[in-house]
Amino acid sequence: MNVSEAVVAERRVWTSRTVAVMAPLTLTLALGLWGISRQGSVWRDEVVTYDMAHRTLPELWHTLQNFDAVHGLYYLFMHGLFAVFGGDTTTLRLPSVLATAAAAAGIGLLGHRFAGPRAGLFAGLVFPMIPAVQQYAQEGRSYALVCAMVTWATYLLVNAASHPTRRRWIAYTLVALTACLLHEFAVLMLTAHGATMLLSDVPREVKRSWSVAAACVVAGLAPLAVFSMGQTEQVRWIMWPDPVQLVSFVILAAVGLRCARAPVRVGGPIRLRTIAVPLLILPTVALLLASQLKPMYVDRYVLYYVIGFALLVGAALDRAFRRPPEGHARLLRRRIWLRALTVVAVLVAVLPVGMHLRSPESRADDATAVTLAVREAAKPGDGLLFTPARRRVWTLADPAKFRAFPDLALAKVVDASDSLYGEEISAPRIRARMLATERIVVLGDPDGDPVDETPQEVVKRTTLRDHFEQCGSRDVTGARVMIYARPGHC
Repeated sequence: MNVSEAVVAERRVWTSRTVAVMAPLTLTLALGLWGISRQGSVWRDEVVTYDMAHRTLPELWHTLQNFDAVHGLYYLFMHGLFAVFGGDTTTLRLPSVLATAAAAAGIGLLGHRFAGPRAGLFAGLVFPMIPAVQQYAQEGRSYALVCAMVTWATYLLVNAASHPTRRRWIAYTLVALTACLLHEFAVLMLTAHGATMLLSDVPREVKRSWSVAAACVVAGLAPLAVFSMGQTEQVRWIMWPDPVQLVSFVILAAVGLRCARAPVRVGGPIRLRTIAVPLLILPTVALLLASQLKPMYVDRYVLYYVIGFALLVGAALDRAFRRPPEGHARLLRRRIWLRALTVVAVLVAVLPVGMHLRSPESRADDATAVTLAVREAAKPGDGLLFTPARRRVWTLADPAKFRAFPDLALAKVVDASDSLYGEEISAPRIRARMLATERIVVLGDPDGDPVDETPQEVVKRTTLRDHFEQCGSRDVTGARVMIYARPGHC
């Protein structure tokens, strides 16, 4: 190959790599920005982010001593973002949109490197079509950022393993540690990366360097992990794994493993399968196994398993869409129909899901709708009661709209109490306040949700049952707004 041919070949590689990065990035940005306001709705986890990000740094620090230390770095990042840009739910969700786009670009780059230009392009385009990706791309939480960090940590791992230098290993360590500090369960990516090292034909020195980097990540995370273990009461709401989430994972894993059987043309000491299959399977399996000791499995905690799925499907689509040898006109026509039907099937399946994910009903609740329902139902002088107390989170998006109604159980407001949902008074005092109120607006969970058995929650229920009558109720997207009054005062 002469110099001019080498230059042309290099330009082709550069062009194909650019397409594999920019096309997924552009599509992901478009899908992320589509309906980003979700019709003005915001659900309770996002409300917590919004509230924590708007606290002063001393208030944030004191709260993290008691609650939510696992999300501390993310809250600090969002605090800085709001301090610079201000804004509303768009500012709240835009980092997740940009992070998802960055993850799509990284997946396209990984696919291009290990399975060829078209496989990289397909992998990057498949990623934003996954419903879970579209969901968390538009949430003001850390999961999309973690997914992006894991994607690029994986890319940096490949670079460091292929061309080992101290600088590359340091870059990998820093990005992987940042992912873990954004959410502790990102550390489970090390199970996948460790499997990649074991299954790949890389020198022993490379495996040793990865072991040192992984040890540094674990050591850097350890102080936060040990401290946050004292706050596990926060996740007591997690029961056994949600069957819907498990079924979704099993389906994606089965499809991904089926796609892993397709041959990949690009070789080398590290193969696509040795990267994608461990990422698809091991973090989720590890979390499920850990949940046998204490329930903690929620699919979004290991959202980055979809990276492996996208890579495997992208490689399989590349094989399915290859041009047949010359003289196979019939096979070519079949391939054209296959491509057309595939595109139509994906759009038919994804579009309704995408539209639903951009509606208020797509999340567990809607604090905006709850606020509106309370203002419509309450009258001057009515008291407010939250059962359970953590549902006070619905007020944090716009606390000014609730100030006209006294909170019958609140001892200290949220900011002053260094807590997420405020500090409540004792059970006897709650009962006394309730009995001194003629009408109470009760905000709680819909029927069927488990109830808390703390003294405060028990006295709320018994006092309402024994001394009040229900005048009406209204279900509002994952919440129930009820009106109670003393007999004869409905």
